[in-house]
Amino acid sequence: MLSLISAMAAPETAGAAGTTGSMMTTFVTFGLIIAIFYFLIIRPQKKRDKETKEMLASIKKGDKVVSIGGIHGTVVAVKETTVVVKVDDNTRMEFSRNAISSIVNRKGDGATASSKKKSKKEEQVSAPEKSVEAPVEEAPAEAEAEKKDK
Repeated sequence: MLSLISAMAAPETAGAAGTTGSMMTTFVTFGLIIAIFYFLIIRPQKKRDKETKEMLASIKKGDKVVSIGGIHGTVVAVKETTVVVKVDDNTRMEFSRNAISSIVNRKGDGATASSKKKSKKEEQVSAPEKSVEAPVEEAPAEAEAEKKDK
């Protein structure tokens, strides 16, 4: 009888050890899933939200903006919770700050990143034009010299 009780007790202790191992595997798996969700979903969304809040806080008079609905216009007045946007010569619309999707152009900054890129491209394009112009100017001079020789 005693041997029967000890035989029944032995599988239970082995089962408990197996259960603890499977519990650890489960917790590690859930931990990895949570970490993946954090780095792929939660963290980028928080970063986007922070950038959007900074953009909305920095709206100034003269900025060209686009609303969530796709309406383009220039900021005429900035209030605490709203923005007045000039859409056409005589048309002004008042939007909630949250309805502004993006700032296209800034009046006060002068040169934006896109205009800096354009100016660099213009410099690169203008340099070859100068070298091309020099032979064009020499060609008429050579033609005149040939006419004088004849």
